[in-house]
Amino acid sequence: MENSSFAEGAGYVRGRFVPIAEAVLPVTDWGFTRSDVVYDVVHVFKGGFFRLADHLDRFERSMAKRRIRPPEDSAAIEAILHRCVALTGLSDAYVAMVASRGRPRVAGSRRPADCENHLIAYALPWIDVVPKDVQARGAHVWIASTPRVPDASVDPTVKNYQWNDLTSGLLEAHDADFDTAVLCDTQGFLTEGPGFNIFVVKDGNVSTPDRGSLGGITKKSVLELCAMEGIKAEIAAIPRAQLEDADEVFIASTAGGVMPISRVGPRILGNDRPGPLSAKLKDVYWQKHKDGWHATPVRYDTVID
Repeated sequence: MENSSFAEGAGYVRGRFVPIAEAVLPVTDWGFTRSDVVYDVVHVFKGGFFRLADHLDRFERSMAKRRIRPPEDSAAIEAILHRCVALTGLSDAYVAMVASRGRPRVAGSRRPADCENHLIAYALPWIDVVPKDVQARGAHVWIASTPRVPDASVDPTVKNYQWNDLTSGLLEAHDADFDTAVLCDTQGFLTEGPGFNIFVVKDGNVSTPDRGSLGGITKKSVLELCAMEGIKAEIAAIPRAQLEDADEVFIASTAGGVMPISRVGPRILGNDRPGPLSAKLKDVYWQKHKDGWHATPVRYDTVID
């Protein structure tokens, strides 16, 4: 490790690399006051970024849709991510890239175009959205009464910090002593959960929602793995009743990979443990990682002047 001050993480803010505790924003930044931010997260496994190009591409699309453009181009952003990981010395890491609207150049301006957009990046020790011990027994998922914000209001394909509906779902789940939550839209169709896509298994077929959800990179990976394994999989409209009647359920996220579910609301799935197809996809997912699937080695010797 280059410097013990980076042991808990390394950040890049306003053109400087700093220990994660010093990676801070002014309270007047619209990224803070308005959640006017887009972001993406990529993980590092055994010294390699997983699907880095896909994450960078999605980040670029998110920035374009929200008209946020920091000074750094895609190549510079990639180099910064490598440097953040290199500073920590981590071989397994959670790595974020964030583009904030910033502060208005003109004091008191209410025009987004007047703001100075800027890039934030950071690398932290590995994070799982569902702890590994919970994954082992299968997570317990609560179906929230809070509906997902409509796609017409907040584009779910743009990875953003608008999490009020997702957080309300989490509060409900934790009040009921469940691990996490999943939300339906106002028409009762399944969408996603806080930080993950969800998959429903019925009669050996896999389905994942076609609305209210991010085009997840891990979701994309799962669909590819299903094709490789000869498992029928589709993106489709999924009514709540289909979730409640599923044979198996699992979730997928950059922060944790494929994670089986053993309970949905009051319903216990299978034998209250991860289902066989979910467990198989989880094993294949991590084996493919070990084989170097979609891996980009971290450039631990990266130096940025």
